[in-house]
Amino acid sequence: MESGINQKSRTESADRVSQLMPALVDDLKRLARIPSIASPGFPPEPLFEAHDVVADQLRAAGVTDVGSLTIEGKTAPVVVAEVPAPPGRPTVLLYTHYDVVPAGDEALWDTPPFEPVERDGALYGRGVADSKANVMAVIGALRAYDGRPPVGVKVVIEGQEEVGSPFDVYPPSAPELFRADAMVVADVGSVRPGVPTLTVALRGSAQVDVEIRTMAGDKHSGQYGGAAPDARTALLRLLASLHDDAGDVAVPGLRRTEWTGTTYSDEEFRELAEIEPEVPMMGTGGLGERIWSGPAITVVAFDAPTTSAPINAVAGHARATLNLRVHPQQRAAEAQAALVEHLRRQRPFGIVPEVVPGEAGDGYAASLDGPAFDAATSALGAAWEGTTEIMAGGGSIPLVMALHEAVPTAEMLLFGATDSYANIHAPNERVLLDEFHRATLALTLFLAEYAQRWEGAR
Repeated sequence: MESGINQKSRTESADRVSQLMPALVDDLKRLARIPSIASPGFPPEPLFEAHDVVADQLRAAGVTDVGSLTIEGKTAPVVVAEVPAPPGRPTVLLYTHYDVVPAGDEALWDTPPFEPVERDGALYGRGVADSKANVMAVIGALRAYDGRPPVGVKVVIEGQEEVGSPFDVYPPSAPELFRADAMVVADVGSVRPGVPTLTVALRGSAQVDVEIRTMAGDKHSGQYGGAAPDARTALLRLLASLHDDAGDVAVPGLRRTEWTGTTYSDEEFRELAEIEPEVPMMGTGGLGERIWSGPAITVVAFDAPTTSAPINAVAGHARATLNLRVHPQQRAAEAQAALVEHLRRQRPFGIVPEVVPGEAGDGYAASLDGPAFDAATSALGAAWEGTTEIMAGGGSIPLVMALHEAVPTAEMLLFGATDSYANIHAPNERVLLDEFHRATLALTLFLAEYAQRWEGAR
């Protein structure tokens, strides 16, 4: 197989992207000023404004076929664009999103969230990292080729990714719209600044509700406590069966394998998770397998009075909701069934729990031996001037699974401009301008590298 593009072509691409960066940063600031929040209760007008700005910027980049896709149940339209492939060349689908999460308590921000501020090599503002820098990286790569890249390109930029978009399940219903040989989901980034990183796996997710009923109603703890079966105590005992003393998941049938790619150091993870200094982390074994290639079970809801309003009563009813994160290569329904079976077999104080499975979504594991993977590894390494590292994502991106279902033959790649310290969904979100620059260059180089490697593989 041929290698990728030569050093001269890489240098020319790097020079071109460097020339474009001042305008791309200005355009990123313009886009970040738009409060394109898709959450319920926020005005829809900024979503349409952001949509129009993205569409106009694609046209300005030289893309002539730019349109909108409106999906039933979806407020914000999806920006769709296409550049036909040159003869004998593959097509790449580029996906990201222009909507953002709410700013939250603005008092926690150092600067107003929708007035992007450049400071110490970073741009601060809501949505600059998640995922408007990636929007501009896609547009920047197309600008670098004056709208005529060396491969075919389909652009899909949506506006409701942050709120459980109807688009998450749409692709299988219209596979031709998404037909491509490779897909780049630009909604992730580097494990740490300065380290080129390709995300190759995502854990699946499943919900389970568990409920215990012991009496017709709550009873006074002084009169009945000690013999009356307390539903909350029974539920706590049931939930305690999910982990062993070290904090590892103790449910049979849940897949866990060693993680051999890059991961955080324990110190980095403690900092990112803001773990209190004297508190140990949960589980044993490698950190990567605990957060990426192994299961996790979290109690995400528990019905009980708050400590600010306690009630001296033995509870007759208790309920909790569990979130199960699943190995990328285990079917979520299979893992969910294992958790349900484990819970149903428990008898806390002899009480039979009621267990109800909820939604389940599979994870994803990419192929590591195709021309697109090789091209991305090469392009990222060249852009960051280092060795490309492989990581996974502990959370699900439902659209990735939907795109894979729609076009199962396409190679799926996840990389982008953000990094683990970007504070996405938190106050003082930021994107490092150097990371933005390198991500734009990586995407530019990838399109050329993929064209070469595609031909070499034929």
